[in-house]
Amino acid sequence: MEVDDEIIKPKENEEDIRKPIVVILVGAPGSGKSTFCDHVMQVSTRPWVRVCQDTIGNGKAGTKAQCLAISSISLKDGKSILIDRCNLDKEQRADFIRLKESHQVDVHAVVLDLPAKLCISRSVKRTGHEGNLQGGKAAAVVNRMLQKKELPKLNEGLTRITFCQNENDVQEAINTYGALSSSDVLPSGIFGEKKTDTKVQLGIMKFLKRVDAPSKVSSDKAIPEPSNVAINENHHANECQEKSGTCTLGGVPTLAFPSISTADFQFNIEKASEIIVETVEEFVNKIGNGRLVLVDISHGSKILSLVKSKAAIKNIDPTKFFTFVGDITKLHSGGGLHCNVIANAANWRLKPGGGGVNAAIYDAAGPDLDIATKKRAGSLTPGKAITVPLPSTSPLFSEQGVTHVIHVLGPNMNPKRPNCLKDDYNIGCKVLREAYSSLFENFASIVRTQKKSSYYELSNCDQKVRREDGACVNEKNKKFKGSIEVSESNNLYSVDGKQNATSSGKKGGSLNKDWGSWAQALHKIAMHPEKHKNDVIEILDDVVVLNDIYPKAQKHLLVVARAEGLDWLANVSQEHLPILKTMHDVGVKWARTFLKENQSLVFRLGYHSAPSMRQLHLHVISQDFDSKHLKNKKHWNSFNSPFFRDSVNVIQEISEEGKPTLNDDEKFMSMELRCNRCRSAHPNIPRLKSHITICKLPFPANLLQNDRLLQNAPDKDANAC
Repeated sequence: MEVDDEIIKPKENEEDIRKPIVVILVGAPGSGKSTFCDHVMQVSTRPWVRVCQDTIGNGKAGTKAQCLAISSISLKDGKSILIDRCNLDKEQRADFIRLKESHQVDVHAVVLDLPAKLCISRSVKRTGHEGNLQGGKAAAVVNRMLQKKELPKLNEGLTRITFCQNENDVQEAINTYGALSSSDVLPSGIFGEKKTDTKVQLGIMKFLKRVDAPSKVSSDKAIPEPSNVAINENHHANECQEKSGTCTLGGVPTLAFPSISTADFQFNIEKASEIIVETVEEFVNKIGNGRLVLVDISHGSKILSLVKSKAAIKNIDPTKFFTFVGDITKLHSGGGLHCNVIANAANWRLKPGGGGVNAAIYDAAGPDLDIATKKRAGSLTPGKAITVPLPSTSPLFSEQGVTHVIHVLGPNMNPKRPNCLKDDYNIGCKVLREAYSSLFENFASIVRTQKKSSYYELSNCDQKVRREDGACVNEKNKKFKGSIEVSESNNLYSVDGKQNATSSGKKGGSLNKDWGSWAQALHKIAMHPEKHKNDVIEILDDVVVLNDIYPKAQKHLLVVARAEGLDWLANVSQEHLPILKTMHDVGVKWARTFLKENQSLVFRLGYHSAPSMRQLHLHVISQDFDSKHLKNKKHWNSFNSPFFRDSVNVIQEISEEGKPTLNDDEKFMSMELRCNRCRSAHPNIPRLKSHITICKLPFPANLLQNDRLLQNAPDKDANAC
């Protein structure tokens, strides 16, 4: 069923009446139901009540009847409710669905149908769970519940069902419900793709360390549950503060850091936790959209437990700071947590070895980290931190997505080392506070530099393999022809803390922007096209033309300026009008060439507001968007939101005002998916692609203007026809 996933607003003359809804969360322990509730309630202006059976009895586990009673009271008060239970079978959902009739409300289901392996991993690793479902017994319980799950259907009496099968789907659902005001309603129907295979993923035996498990596992059956495991099925997993994988949502810049009080300096653990929380509180609003994660390898970590409780008391935003149990060198592969920056509790010489976190990080990063560190500094003073961009050849970069390591040095009590504090713990605590402050300030600098770049120009990306000189190669190290490659990774930018900021919707922007070595490829081709004859399809005095190696439509090429110092739109001024008009003319010429081959094509010419590849380039792209490389929301929105600036508008703005408008805000990348013809909304890329193949409405007028600068060009074709 295809419906437009669009919030329906009340008419202007319609009274703003609260229209409460019931949202039933459906998912196994560890699927993230409680985290979903927390995030929605944090951002929504609609009054919500979370009904959780694990805590409904004065903070302890209660009954389903209690949940129903609280739900009824809340609905009578005009409050919407989030039913935080597993609700994995029809019978468990039935009583809550009956609230539809007794209270005249819509009842929705949000199905967190995430991979079983992920749910099990989360459940096993967490500590302090509200329902005490953690450790080895959690794996068996999750396995049992998933074998019996019944995915909801509309004929149960539900108004709307949203299926989420990955973290991106979950975030979109959070955004949808978080955006609802008291009087908004959502359209009915089914959203997302429902899985028909209910088999539990294999490979969970490693989590069953505390229970007896069978010695053999069938290749096509769920693992039998040990008979000695008994737990209330109504107890379900919420996402405790030791989160797993939440930072993968949206590519959020994230710093993972260990407790940096050294083994030599035995802090009072209470004092050390206070210093961490107080410093986090000071910096949490200075890191933009970044996140801070305190990491410890031990599930029984006292520092994590204390920091977690103190952060809760201070009401620090749990989406901006949380704790995590895992190996700091394997957070992505081992726990699903994507952190592009990690902190190293370094020694004063900034050398490998010595044991602990320092040795582990240097070992995981390989010799590249040591070489890169030596280029930055030879030693470090206690209380200070230094950022080291991690080369893309480092295993930490390629396997874990870590782009930067921040070395930080805490206080020293070892008389054999410089800057020994002996027994002066007052100074030691001051140094520790300075160390965390320096660490977070370095991370804030990285966030400011990378704020926009990790989201943009995703239209050109699918692989991460490239030579150090920036030329594009495939996985077998063969050079691609007539094209250029850009990586899809969110964090492939080598930066040194320089400010890289343009202001959304404002004229121009910072002229200086850091470009990673891989992002130099277009620049090198533009400056020396004779060395890249296999990569270009046309060489002119002012521009070069090449195909996009991962086109987002049937026809998609780049017209690249050859002017030195013209890296992106922020560099453009009135003196560059001649070259922009040349780029436009060349783009129109190629569009007309393609039209001779296929008259049904429609073309658009434009620039990305904040590209990830250095050297100003114009996209010439057909509007069919028929390409296997168009895979996600960012791909679509980078060409179908204000982020994409039409060539005609850019030229006009520069002519009249001297600078183009740069719509580089991240919000454009997360906008809902809308058809580029009729502007109808769609829940996912497959639905959108299916729609645009049959949509017959004409394109909006603004897409048909790109050739008006050409005096001899007809109004109906050239750039968009």
